[in-house]
Amino acid sequence: MGAAIDITGQHFGRLIAVHRAGRAKNGNALWFCQCQCGRTCVVDSYVLRHGKTRSCGCLAVEQSRQNIFNNPQAVLRMGDPRNLKIRDHHTDVSSLKKSKRNTSGVVGVSYDKQSGSWVAHFYYKGTYILNKHFVHFEDAVEARRAMERQYLTPSDH
Repeated sequence: MGAAIDITGQHFGRLIAVHRAGRAKNGNALWFCQCQCGRTCVVDSYVLRHGKTRSCGCLAVEQSRQNIFNNPQAVLRMGDPRNLKIRDHHTDVSSLKKSKRNTSGVVGVSYDKQSGSWVAHFYYKGTYILNKHFVHFEDAVEARRAMERQYLTPSDH
């Protein structure tokens, strides 16, 4: 094996190599990296230096989201985005549409069997701003509806 290549402080896409983090099973150096989005990850030095990894995964998520919204068929399956005016483009689609797995009948409200309570969720700008447990279903629904009123408004037709 040759001498290890020191890439401390070097940029690779959105990643900055911070320090060595051991060796991979294949013998390559592993590097602890800081991503521009704020997350960290450990990456094989070979894939960093050859451009095969450029972020912690946030870049792929952004590209996938963009690809979905640029695909007319995908947009049709999600529903017409003009039905809602979103005050901020960072509200996730999962906060707007009922999942096939939803058993409560209300988007963003679920039953937690472990705690025996109802949970109201609302995801906004990459963060759950509502993730609260309630004894009564109606209270969870009202909390969810309050978030919808605060962050989503009906469009003007």
